[in-house]
Amino acid sequence: MGSISDRALGAALIGIAMSVFVYYSLWVLVLPFVDPSHPFQAYFPPPEWAIRIPVFLLVTAVSVVITFISLVMIKSGKKKKST
Repeated sequence: MGSISDRALGAALIGIAMSVFVYYSLWVLVLPFVDPSHPFQAYFPPPEWAIRIPVFLLVTAVSVVITFISLVMIKSGKKKKST
């Protein structure tokens, strides 16, 4: 059974994820329909960053996964050769 700190950490992570989801959803789905001179626009970066940031994060995550898999395969190949 999880401890209190695990539950608190899980709740914090869910809260952060929900906040990011709501912020991004407002940025992408609502902001294009708001007048450009409205003060609401000041809380969000330019719209092109709504694509650039997720693409950068996706490329970074895929690169890390591929690097990890490659290192595991290289290490596994070296073990087979030595035995």
